[in-house]
Amino acid sequence: MKIKHLNGAYFRAISSKEIIKMRKEKAFFINGRENEVLLNDWETSDGCIATDRITVDGLPVGYMYREKPEEGDPFEGYDSGWRFTAGDESDEYMQTAQNSGIYKLNTICQYDPDIIPLLHAPYGTAYIRNENGEFQKEHFEPLEE
Repeated sequence: MKIKHLNGAYFRAISSKEIIKMRKEKAFFINGRENEVLLNDWETSDGCIATDRITVDGLPVGYMYREKPEEGDPFEGYDSGWRFTAGDESDEYMQTAQNSGIYKLNTICQYDPDIIPLLHAPYGTAYIRNENGEFQKEHFEPLEE
Protein backbone atom coordinates (compact mmCIF):
# COMPACT_ATOMS: atom_id res chain seq x y z
CA MET A 1 0.00 0.00 0.00
CA LYS A 2 1.19 3.53 -0.73
CA ILE A 3 0.14 6.72 0.98
CA LYS A 4 -0.06 10.01 -0.91
CA HIS A 5 1.61 12.71 1.17
CA LEU A 6 0.85 16.44 1.02
CA ASN A 7 3.72 17.23 -1.34
CA GLY A 8 2.48 14.62 -3.82
CA ALA A 9 5.20 12.09 -3.09
CA TYR A 10 4.19 8.51 -2.55
CA PHE A 11 5.49 6.68 0.48
CA ARG A 12 5.33 2.93 0.71
CA ALA A 13 3.50 1.89 3.86
CA ILE A 14 5.72 -0.20 6.09
CA SER A 15 4.34 -3.60 7.01
CA SER A 16 4.86 -5.01 10.47
CA LYS A 17 6.33 -8.13 8.83
CA GLU A 18 9.16 -6.00 7.41
CA ILE A 19 9.80 -4.23 10.67
CA ILE A 20 10.00 -7.43 12.67
CA LYS A 21 12.87 -8.52 10.40
CA MET A 22 14.96 -5.53 11.48
CA ARG A 23 17.98 -6.18 13.63
CA LYS A 24 19.46 -2.68 13.68
CA GLU A 25 20.63 -1.32 17.04
CA LYS A 26 19.21 2.15 17.67
CA ALA A 27 20.34 4.94 19.97
CA PHE A 28 16.94 6.26 21.02
CA PHE A 29 16.39 9.93 21.81
CA ILE A 30 15.77 10.29 25.54
CA ASN A 31 13.50 13.14 26.57
CA GLY A 32 12.92 12.50 30.29
CA ARG A 33 9.36 11.19 29.89
CA GLU A 34 10.24 7.50 29.46
CA ASN A 35 8.23 6.28 32.46
CA GLU A 36 5.21 8.59 32.19
CA VAL A 37 1.82 7.10 31.40
CA LEU A 38 0.27 9.77 29.18
CA LEU A 39 -2.39 7.71 27.43
CA ASN A 40 -4.70 6.73 30.28
CA ASP A 41 -7.98 6.33 28.39
CA TRP A 42 -6.88 4.00 25.57
CA GLU A 43 -8.75 0.69 25.72
CA THR A 44 -8.04 -0.90 22.33
CA SER A 45 -4.96 -2.04 20.40
CA ASP A 46 -2.05 0.23 21.27
CA GLY A 47 0.69 -0.66 18.78
CA CYS A 48 1.88 1.82 16.16
CA ILE A 49 4.71 2.48 13.72
CA ALA A 50 6.99 5.52 13.95
CA THR A 51 10.09 6.56 12.05
CA ASP A 52 13.53 7.02 13.55
CA ARG A 53 13.29 10.74 12.79
CA ILE A 54 11.02 10.85 15.86
CA THR A 55 12.39 8.10 18.11
CA VAL A 56 16.11 8.42 17.36
CA ASP A 57 16.57 11.98 16.07
CA GLY A 58 14.05 13.49 18.52
CA LEU A 59 11.94 15.44 16.01
CA PRO A 60 8.26 16.05 16.76
CA VAL A 61 5.55 14.24 14.83
CA GLY A 62 4.92 16.19 11.65
CA TYR A 63 2.56 13.82 9.85
CA MET A 64 0.36 11.06 11.24
CA TYR A 65 -2.26 8.85 9.71
CA ARG A 66 -4.42 5.95 10.79
CA GLU A 67 -4.99 3.04 8.48
CA LYS A 68 -7.09 -0.04 9.08
CA PRO A 69 -4.74 -2.87 10.14
CA GLU A 70 -4.46 -5.73 7.68
CA GLU A 71 -6.33 -8.91 8.52
CA GLY A 72 -4.01 -11.82 9.18
CA ASP A 73 -1.12 -9.51 10.11
CA PRO A 74 1.10 -11.03 12.83
CA PHE A 75 0.30 -7.99 14.99
CA GLU A 76 -3.46 -8.17 14.44
CA GLY A 77 -5.09 -7.22 17.72
CA TYR A 78 -2.04 -5.17 18.71
CA ASP A 79 -1.95 -2.64 15.85
CA SER A 80 -3.90 0.60 16.41
CA GLY A 81 -3.35 1.57 12.77
CA TRP A 82 -1.47 4.76 13.68
CA ARG A 83 1.66 5.66 11.68
CA PHE A 84 3.89 8.58 12.69
CA THR A 85 6.55 10.43 10.71
CA ALA A 86 8.41 13.69 11.20
CA GLY A 87 7.13 14.69 7.76
CA ASP A 88 10.53 15.31 6.18
CA GLU A 89 11.40 11.70 5.35
CA SER A 90 12.38 11.05 1.73
CA ASP A 91 10.92 8.27 -0.43
CA GLU A 92 14.17 6.34 -0.03
CA TYR A 93 14.09 6.73 3.76
CA MET A 94 10.48 5.51 3.94
CA GLN A 95 11.24 2.48 1.78
CA THR A 96 13.87 1.24 4.26
CA ALA A 97 12.13 -0.73 7.02
CA GLN A 98 15.09 -0.29 9.38
CA ASN A 99 14.24 3.42 9.60
CA SER A 100 11.03 2.65 11.52
CA GLY A 101 9.94 0.64 14.49
CA ILE A 102 6.89 -0.77 16.25
CA TYR A 103 6.02 0.99 19.50
CA LYS A 104 3.22 1.38 22.01
CA LEU A 105 1.16 4.53 21.44
CA ASN A 106 2.09 5.76 24.91
CA THR A 107 5.76 5.70 23.90
CA ILE A 108 5.13 8.00 20.93
CA CYS A 109 2.97 10.22 23.17
CA GLN A 110 6.04 10.56 25.40
CA TYR A 111 8.01 11.84 22.40
CA ASP A 112 5.21 14.20 21.32
CA PRO A 113 2.23 14.75 23.67
CA ASP A 114 0.56 17.01 21.06
CA ILE A 115 -0.76 13.88 19.32
CA ILE A 116 -2.85 12.69 22.29
CA PRO A 117 -6.09 14.60 21.51
CA LEU A 118 -6.06 13.24 17.94
CA LEU A 119 -5.64 9.53 18.64
CA HIS A 120 -9.35 8.67 18.84
CA ALA A 121 -9.85 9.68 15.20
CA PRO A 122 -11.27 6.92 12.97
CA TYR A 123 -9.35 4.85 10.43
CA GLY A 124 -8.67 6.83 7.27
CA THR A 125 -7.74 10.01 9.14
CA ALA A 126 -4.49 11.96 8.70
CA TYR A 127 -3.04 15.07 10.32
CA ILE A 128 -0.15 17.30 9.34
CA ARG A 129 1.56 19.88 11.54
CA ASN A 130 1.23 23.33 9.97
CA GLU A 131 3.72 26.20 9.99
CA ASN A 132 2.29 27.36 13.36
CA GLY A 133 3.07 23.99 14.93
CA GLU A 134 -0.59 22.98 15.12
CA PHE A 135 -2.10 19.82 13.66
CA GLN A 136 -4.68 20.15 10.93
CA LYS A 137 -6.62 17.44 9.13
CA GLU A 138 -4.98 16.24 5.95
CA HIS A 139 -6.43 14.32 3.01
CA PHE A 140 -5.58 10.63 3.36
CA GLU A 141 -5.37 8.58 0.18
CA PRO A 142 -4.21 4.98 0.52
CA LEU A 143 -3.31 3.48 -2.85
CA GLU A 144 -2.85 -0.15 -3.76
CA GLU A 145 0.62 -1.10 -4.98
